[in-house]
Amino acid sequence: MTARFGRTELPDRQARSLKRAERFEWLTLGYLAISIVLVYFVIGSSQAMKAAWIEDLLSLAPPIAFLVAIRIVNRRPTDRYPYGFHRSIGVAHLVAGVALFAMGTFLIVDSAIGLFRLEHPPIGSVQIFGQTIWLGWLMMAVMALTIPLPIYFGRVKMSLAKELHDKVLYADADMNKADWTTAVGTIVGVAGIGIGWWWADAAAALFIAAGILRDGVRNMRSAITDLMDTRATTFDGDRPHPVTAEIDTYLRALPWAAEVGSRVRDEGHVFHVESFIVPRHGRTPSLRKLREARDGCIELDWKVQDIVLVLVDELPEEVGGPVGDRQSERNR
Repeated sequence: MTARFGRTELPDRQARSLKRAERFEWLTLGYLAISIVLVYFVIGSSQAMKAAWIEDLLSLAPPIAFLVAIRIVNRRPTDRYPYGFHRSIGVAHLVAGVALFAMGTFLIVDSAIGLFRLEHPPIGSVQIFGQTIWLGWLMMAVMALTIPLPIYFGRVKMSLAKELHDKVLYADADMNKADWTTAVGTIVGVAGIGIGWWWADAAAALFIAAGILRDGVRNMRSAITDLMDTRATTFDGDRPHPVTAEIDTYLRALPWAAEVGSRVRDEGHVFHVESFIVPRHGRTPSLRKLREARDGCIELDWKVQDIVLVLVDELPEEVGGPVGDRQSERNR
């Protein structure tokens, strides 16, 4: 079956990346299920272990959101949803961001209260095969086991997120980074208790919670701005996506185009493009030339899923026209 996002058939390379991304998300869910059970059995009364366990639970959200959204975006546009279902990625991104923000806030408050109350978390011992073992050793061993795979998963998902322009996958890669840094922080906190630093556990929990909160704020902000139709950016939101400039350059090179300006919004994986073109005097293009121009833009990048070419006598302000002229917002 041809891999697609809505009506957009994916090139072979992106199709392979999509299958790989799905496979890694299932592997992530399997790994998290094992990790959650292991951490639960050694959680004790440590704040850091509690934060790490909750962080593992939250880590389930991005892969589940990705696997659900990837099936929704495959639906073709309908009369009711003429732009397709690409925004489901944005909704999934927002849900993951809100969950992270809420849990990060809760953990910061909970850990800070324990710190200010000078609570000394007790870590007892357990009997294993007749031997008495300090529970802290088991805690640190379990957390050490949860470090290697998130590092590997995060690296793979980051490259796949760039290939597929998928911000949920990017958020998941970010969560994998939070997973292994959380494990390191928890080991430090438990070790601190072992050497008599009672405050180390709460301090480690605060460190972990701050990371969760930071991820929540960043993902919420990115998801909200995308849903508000901010200009298209790269998958990590760091800079404007280069496809906007590429489209303008291509159209500007056409012999009948005098001025060009485009506005591009991110629909999830693909872009919706509106390109305004001022034709050269006396060289209004035919329908055939307009169709060729549209096809040329689509060939620039597989993400150009939907493009509208608009002939105007003056560019709107938001795409480089005169200041104060909002031509695209009125009838003339």
